[in-house]
Amino acid sequence: MTPNADFQNFCKVWLSDIREGNPSTVELGRRFARKLISQWLDIDEFSDNIVYCDGNGDGGIDIAYLHRGETTDESYQDGDTWYIVQSKYGKSFSGAKTLLQEAQKLFETLEGKGKNLSFFTQDLLERLHIFLSKQSEDNRLVFVFATDKPLNAKERYALSDIRAMGKDRFGERFDVDTVSIATIYQRTLENRTDEHLEIPLKGNFVKSGENLLVGSVTLGDLYDFLKGYYIRTGDLDRLYEKNIRLFLGMRGKVNKSIKETLDNNPEDFGFYNNGVTIVVQSVEKRPYERFNLINPSVVNGCQTTRTIYNVLFNKFEAGGKGSSPLLEEWKERFEKGVVIVKIVKVGVDSQSNSLLENITRYTNSQNAVREKDFLALASGFRVWQRRMGKNYQVFLEIQRGSWDAHKASQKNDKKLTDFANIYDLLKVYGAGWLGEAGLALYGNSKPFVQGGSVYKKIVNNSESTMPFGVDDLYAAYLLQKSLKKYNFGRGKSCRKITTRFLFFMVVIELLKAVMFKAEINKTNANITQSLLKLFKEDNESVCNEFFEMAGQFIDEYTKPPETEEKQESVFNEPEFSKGTNLVTYLKNTQFGKNKKYSPKFCSLLENYKRVMKMNGKPSLFYRVLYTIKN
Repeated sequence: MTPNADFQNFCKVWLSDIREGNPSTVELGRRFARKLISQWLDIDEFSDNIVYCDGNGDGGIDIAYLHRGETTDESYQDGDTWYIVQSKYGKSFSGAKTLLQEAQKLFETLEGKGKNLSFFTQDLLERLHIFLSKQSEDNRLVFVFATDKPLNAKERYALSDIRAMGKDRFGERFDVDTVSIATIYQRTLENRTDEHLEIPLKGNFVKSGENLLVGSVTLGDLYDFLKGYYIRTGDLDRLYEKNIRLFLGMRGKVNKSIKETLDNNPEDFGFYNNGVTIVVQSVEKRPYERFNLINPSVVNGCQTTRTIYNVLFNKFEAGGKGSSPLLEEWKERFEKGVVIVKIVKVGVDSQSNSLLENITRYTNSQNAVREKDFLALASGFRVWQRRMGKNYQVFLEIQRGSWDAHKASQKNDKKLTDFANIYDLLKVYGAGWLGEAGLALYGNSKPFVQGGSVYKKIVNNSESTMPFGVDDLYAAYLLQKSLKKYNFGRGKSCRKITTRFLFFMVVIELLKAVMFKAEINKTNANITQSLLKLFKEDNESVCNEFFEMAGQFIDEYTKPPETEEKQESVFNEPEFSKGTNLVTYLKNTQFGKNKKYSPKFCSLLENYKRVMKMNGKPSLFYRVLYTIKN
């Protein structure tokens, strides 16, 4: 199967669920945009930080997503980023003209000139105006074009014009980007050992041992290498897939210093910068100090190289005839600037993977790096993935979109009938087992990945002699699957989607009440085993009744109060008035854990524990007890 045939097969599989049910053209485009953006940004498409505006009066905005910044070092708080997405699927996209028209529509919307805007767009626009009014260079506004096919050279050139126009209107915080099905395909391929991506780099190198070249590369030659990679792939981020993080933007003290040096003292760049490390599958020497790098990947120097690319792109690709004395004087000094570069030949076997991990870990020091940033290198996740497939026939998706790649590959294992995303399962587990429903709803996956606060509680649980593993992930998977069966999730009301993590917490809290009576120690491992027993096929009747009771709890708790304030409703919680809406209230980390913050919730939960013991002969409580004890 040729690489092109591989990609066509991937597209067919990727689009299958989007086309399912013969949707209308509008619904088809909506499904396409949601799936593509959620996989590209690696977010839950039901995240409360996502705003959907597509349809009449969208003002050039189909989807908007707010990515909240984080602390990148001890003294610097990263800014926030709004991704404004315009999606074009199939015939709705007609090239560079479409890009420029949609960009103009967005600019008019942001400047308050949009007409007949929908309620959703008006509501979003109010938030964006407040965002733009905050004079901070650390915030970013990124206009993203989502298409089914990659943009060609002419279309990417139009993006440069849009970037320039946007920066002129909204400042340096404005940027543009593009994503397509090909972007997801390239990022989720399980094995690229047969790929041959050859990018030339000119430099003055000396050989040190069999697998290491060390030398200097001029700023201009490094820019040519980066530009060549982008032209070949259409996705510069792909160059950093083996790195521990992607570009932080022109934010943080280090990245700002890199830009200042390039602007003011480019000839001194080599003195101040730690350099760049590139791993390659192989390297071929060519005449005139040229080296062809086969399947290159930057494992250290992402911030350096992306800052160089952005600064030089703006200077060299600005257009215009004639000359500028200031620019010419800068170019003379720029030509003297160099970057120290290491090229490491790394194979594809397990020993080489270990070398790659060590290189990446020990060379990343320019920006503050925390342990959680090494998630991309974690071998434990791969072990869980293999065992989930072997033990439970479920594909554990470590990167969103890899399930589609797996189904499309020649190595497709027919025994794997379903999939689950690792981050989603850790959120289910955190919300249920640990009672962190508020944090799970918040929309930030960082506490739930390696090194995050909740992740540490999950894997470093001192109360149990049984370590966290695939049984726990499978129990979380089954609990997540129950959403669809018990009227939660896709296609349901916003309230159902908002309360899904609350549902997980309520299920586990009711189960723990039964475990206490059964004299089963309420460790996380015992919760997992009790839940797995409940989910067994022979126990379907009692399982259904148990989960229906948890669903009734959610309905009763989120029902607006009709008359008396004593009703156990979230809208009667004493702290609710301090929040702006249901989502804001439920996101609080104190929810469900602090009786002062959510007394109505705690009171209603105790009522349901009592009700479980009252109805039926034997009652639901004792039928669940019998199920988990035997």
